[in-house]
Amino acid sequence: MDALRLEWVGGAPKLWTDETMERQGLVTTVTSRVGVAAVVGWVGSARDRAACARRLLDDFGRRGAALRLPAGDYAAVLACRDRILVMRDEQARIPLFLRESGGRVSAVSTSARSLATVAELEPRYFCRYLTGNMAQQHTELTPFAGVHRVLGGEMVELSVTGRIRGRTPGGGRRALEPPASAADGPHARRAAAQALRLALEHAVGRRMGTKTACHVSGGTDSTSVALLAADLPAAGRTDPGDLVLLAGRFSTGELAGEQPYLDAALEEIRRHTPAARPVLVDADDVADFDDFQHHAGDTDEPHAHAFRAPFWARLHAAAAELDCDSLLTGCGADPIVDANPFHLHRLARMGRLRQMAGQARAWAAGSDRGSRDIVRAYVLQPALPLAAERITALVRGGTALGGLGTFSRPRWLRSGFARAHGYREAGIAESRFVFGRTPEQSLYDAANYLAAPDPLSWHRARQDGFFLSHPFLDPEVVATMRGLPADVTFDPGRPKSVLREAMADLLPARICGRAVKTPFNELYVRGLRTHGEELIDLCRTARHPLIPEMFDVETLCQAVREAQLGIGDSHACDRVNSSLALVMWLERLDRRSGAHRPAVPVNAGS
Repeated sequence: MDALRLEWVGGAPKLWTDETMERQGLVTTVTSRVGVAAVVGWVGSARDRAACARRLLDDFGRRGAALRLPAGDYAAVLACRDRILVMRDEQARIPLFLRESGGRVSAVSTSARSLATVAELEPRYFCRYLTGNMAQQHTELTPFAGVHRVLGGEMVELSVTGRIRGRTPGGGRRALEPPASAADGPHARRAAAQALRLALEHAVGRRMGTKTACHVSGGTDSTSVALLAADLPAAGRTDPGDLVLLAGRFSTGELAGEQPYLDAALEEIRRHTPAARPVLVDADDVADFDDFQHHAGDTDEPHAHAFRAPFWARLHAAAAELDCDSLLTGCGADPIVDANPFHLHRLARMGRLRQMAGQARAWAAGSDRGSRDIVRAYVLQPALPLAAERITALVRGGTALGGLGTFSRPRWLRSGFARAHGYREAGIAESRFVFGRTPEQSLYDAANYLAAPDPLSWHRARQDGFFLSHPFLDPEVVATMRGLPADVTFDPGRPKSVLREAMADLLPARICGRAVKTPFNELYVRGLRTHGEELIDLCRTARHPLIPEMFDVETLCQAVREAQLGIGDSHACDRVNSSLALVMWLERLDRRSGAHRPAVPVNAGS
């Protein structure tokens, strides 16, 4: 989706923005004495988009200004009189790309597809894409040769002729080792809860629009966000606005067991804001892989989580019908506000093995897992991820999905293609990103790119009129949790203990005390049973020449059948889902039009 575009016409930079998205408020254009700025999304505050965009332009337009990028969900181009700045916020929800050659940029856009030709693909991207399960891509590589991604939190400075002067990488999510805990355990936990509550209030307040929809599932995370959205106007800490409570309703199957929790959440939220409007969307007939051709085939890049898009698309459509301008979810909370299990790795690095073993036993007791499994997952695997996966593959081999872990090569990916285009190097790079030198810190970096509905939200934004937003992934919330010592966040048998204490005065007891939530496995099983033969036929009839070069199609079909039978774990199914999405994306690549939407020209660089 080409929300903004910067090109050089006759040697001068010219900026265009999408006319429809301008009218919807999804794109904001401002001018000042230092130049012009086009912001896709919002910076600083979702409600005060124009003023915050102008502040961004004035602050960063000054020569020599060394500022941290402000919070928000945005991609921005600032065309100043003597230079051009291209930037994305740390959360990286809004994509931004450069077409670059020889150190000179010829175009900038929110659409990689609009900057490229389908005949020039980048095979190394597909190897990196297939190594993991990231919904958001986090490397410079794109599917198209010569087109590069602006990374999250990065700022690129260009001359007025497009020459790259410098790239300032994002670094706001880095943090020092956690401080020592206070002697008074209960006091430290209360202080941590207060800090998290304040950070969450700020994060929710920044994201509230004139008409805000909150996804409510009956879980701790989404209920906390919706309660804060309801409580902030009541407490006079933000202007009141219309609040929509959006929920998927299941009357049969496993997910029907979530209904009592959902009812409790809606009742409590409406107690704080009686005018809040609950909208229950019937989802009994939805299944994963519904309309897979559209959800996986029409996106700007391969969408690894396209299989789950049908459920989210139904909720988005309901919010769009009510003219909501913001949709908040609890996505991302699990790795952010739960206790960090990779703290065990830190203890092992420090040689505190006895303490590590004791905490591993406590962790195992609180999660119904064996202590050996805990040590293998959070101490050994981060240290030797690729070796551990090769050993596991040898032990559990025998099927297409057996032993297939997070980074190991899927058996349907041809070894010749993998060798030629750097799959092993891609696996190493991905493992370093996920685990890093200090896995307890890398957990937060990786968590930012796992929120599944984001590519769908971006793809649908023009028709829906809003972007999806995640308060739990706000930089202030992440920094707050990063700074807490492990013994404050870890409470065996009570996940997300700091969040529960932070929200104790708002969460209903039924939700505050629950430790397990029903997963969406039923939708996945139903989807494979319903669409399995279609997916296999898709693989066998695919005509794009890269598909047989990259995949052993019959082995991929075998993997789909094994997934239908329940063989393999979540990592193995993730690899099947990603591969199927890639096949569909390549098949429809030539059918998507690269034509520009009606655009509004903006004077830039003059």
